[in-house]
Amino acid sequence: MKKVKKGFKNRSRKQNADFSRNQMRGMGRWLTAVLAGTGCVAFAQDDSLSTGDVGVGGGGSVSVLNPTRIIGSSDALREIPGSAVVIERELIERYSLTDINRALRLAPGVYVREEDGYGNFPNISIRGVTTVRNSKLTVMEDGILSAPAPYTEPAAYYSPALGRMSGLEVIKGSSQIKYGPHITGGVLNYLSAPIPTSREIYLKSYYGSFNEVFALARYGDLIPTEAGTIGFLAEGFFHRSDGFKTIDAAPGVDRDATGFQRIEPMLKLSFQPNSSRAQLFEAKYGFTDFVADETYLGLTETDFQADPFRRYSASRLDRIPTEHHRSYLRHWIEVNEHLQVATTGYYNHFSRAWFKANDVRLAGDTSWRNLSETLAGAHGVNNALDVLRGTEAGQIRYRNNNRTYTSYGIQQQYLVSFETGQLDHTLEAGVRYHIDDALRFQNDTVFNQDTSGAWTVGSVGVPGSQDHRMQKTEAWAFHVQDNIRYGRLGITPGIRFETMGFMLDNRNNAAPIQRDRLDVMAGGLGFTYDVNQDWTLLTGAHRGFAVPGPQGAINNGLKEESSMAVEAGARYNNRRGLSFEAIYFYTRFQDLIVDSNAGGGGLAANTENAGDVNVHGVEFMVQYDAGLARDWVVRTPVSLAFTYTDARFANDASSVGSGGGSVESIFSGAEKGNRLPYLPEYQLTATAGLEYKFAGIYLTGTYVPSTFTTGSNSPGPFRPDGTPDARFGTTDPYFLLDLSTRYQVRPQAALFMGIRNLTDREYIASRIPHGPRPGMDRMFYGGLELTF
Repeated sequence: MKKVKKGFKNRSRKQNADFSRNQMRGMGRWLTAVLAGTGCVAFAQDDSLSTGDVGVGGGGSVSVLNPTRIIGSSDALREIPGSAVVIERELIERYSLTDINRALRLAPGVYVREEDGYGNFPNISIRGVTTVRNSKLTVMEDGILSAPAPYTEPAAYYSPALGRMSGLEVIKGSSQIKYGPHITGGVLNYLSAPIPTSREIYLKSYYGSFNEVFALARYGDLIPTEAGTIGFLAEGFFHRSDGFKTIDAAPGVDRDATGFQRIEPMLKLSFQPNSSRAQLFEAKYGFTDFVADETYLGLTETDFQADPFRRYSASRLDRIPTEHHRSYLRHWIEVNEHLQVATTGYYNHFSRAWFKANDVRLAGDTSWRNLSETLAGAHGVNNALDVLRGTEAGQIRYRNNNRTYTSYGIQQQYLVSFETGQLDHTLEAGVRYHIDDALRFQNDTVFNQDTSGAWTVGSVGVPGSQDHRMQKTEAWAFHVQDNIRYGRLGITPGIRFETMGFMLDNRNNAAPIQRDRLDVMAGGLGFTYDVNQDWTLLTGAHRGFAVPGPQGAINNGLKEESSMAVEAGARYNNRRGLSFEAIYFYTRFQDLIVDSNAGGGGLAANTENAGDVNVHGVEFMVQYDAGLARDWVVRTPVSLAFTYTDARFANDASSVGSGGGSVESIFSGAEKGNRLPYLPEYQLTATAGLEYKFAGIYLTGTYVPSTFTTGSNSPGPFRPDGTPDARFGTTDPYFLLDLSTRYQVRPQAALFMGIRNLTDREYIASRIPHGPRPGMDRMFYGGLELTF
């Protein structure tokens, strides 16, 4: 929902009607940009630097239905009856953000767990939900579900590329009930580049450490014709790196094969007909060809301390190629001055085959050994670790996790403005019909290794022999939310209902196709009160849910994970350089859903219930620019995002043997009062900048304390049953400092450079999938940005 300043709420009702009749048709001329996002560029065509930042507040407005965005812009935040953040395009370009982890650390209430150092495989938590593969968030691109199978298998290895985005939106409060199917924590919406309102050519490229190359090119325009206005945007995106790790030497090993390459073209087309009512058609097609030489295999504690950027030779063939097709056709129309309707049909197809080391054994052994156990010395001195290092004869078994995902559907959104007595209503409603499926067609390959580390193929499994399984979900979703205004008071009730049909077909056995159904409901109520034009108080409560998917629902009889959440706080924005937001939140999770092998356990992926969890905390964000506030010749933007979170199990977890679950789960051994894994007690990110005429320099510092990596809160690498396991223990505390600079050579051209991890901090960022793994090494980059 886009907010247009100086709208209905500042006019009389007669003026409102006149405004609707005379001006709404004119709005269609800029709706191409509205429906696609913000049409601005990072640097305006004058002699000063842009000061766009994380949005935390705004002013009064009139509603225009924008199906692309879930908030609208930073100006629309004042109307949101809960916590929300907008990270605008200017900020992404100022810091040359390509890693979603670095971007989301700017937002309070959001935690991330690094995996590869580049953000290609993000693990995001909002307000206490699990960090495993974003599986408890509703992740969208341009208002459309972007996970390969958001109902069936939400924890798939895909995330939109931040480097090509024009913004990010995060909703954490009661307003998230408009979205689904995972709304216990929050909603994340990526905003692709919009069709510009006039001709624009945008070019950006940089070169960095480890042969990192980034290139982005866009060309778009609006073309008037007798029938209407045609718009287009063509975009090309390329990003690659050799990686910052080195594989152990062995015959036939490419020691530098630890990087990635991403190619992403995109085309958007729009048509705004010269009709009596404002309307807009828009189509988008995007394609991703991504390949990463990434591994599940970590290091032993000793080897990590000696060289955290080492990789064992057993991971030499680890590789994940993916392809992703995403498309939509959208129509927006102003039916009359009170009703707007947006209809979107979409289709996404995603395929990947992660070929990676799965387990190991010494020559002559008959049993395969778990990688995490091997790294922790579970099998004594002769524990096959030297096989992983490439110095001992043995066998490595690789698994080809070959999977294909399809999701498609149609959704319709309505925005109705009306009045009842002294109350102004802005009612949003929507319906979505969605189908997604996931096909697993996996097999194993065994490699024989001699004492020199050379490999020969031992055996290759028949495709589908390890796992051949089809899962499918068909879902109807409905929501209604009404933003009611009475003077300075805003009341926003809402409700969501979803009904799902699950199908599970295990094609490796003779079992018949299994089916099940699940109905879920969520509701919320939010309040805002405008104390004055600067201050807004807010509070809200809502029930959320996250669905288990066919495997958990059918095989394990699981129902939805649910949550009851409340929040209260205040926003301030004086529009003269100072804004802040402070919010207290409390969430009670019931029937927490987790994968038993979350984090690379050796068993099949059985979805289980880990019991109940209590989470409470405080989010605080402040932005201040003394130069802007005091009319200095320099700008001095600074910001601080702080989050305190106390997330604990409310009972002994049931996935730990006591309930018959897997002892390999990272949730095993969780007892009442234990902290949730990978959720630090607090997190702090601060930024500081100095801008003078054509130049700007910026620092970003993030501190994250140590966290437990499993529900047992074990300080060392041991499961609750005493088995050594490299996934158990803690991460390292770390402080990261990033530097970026920009110089506006001409109004159309800017030079920039930066250093990530300026102090060269080495730290354990994660212990999953298999053992300690590092964050990004220190990295330099520099490049050029052109706008015409």
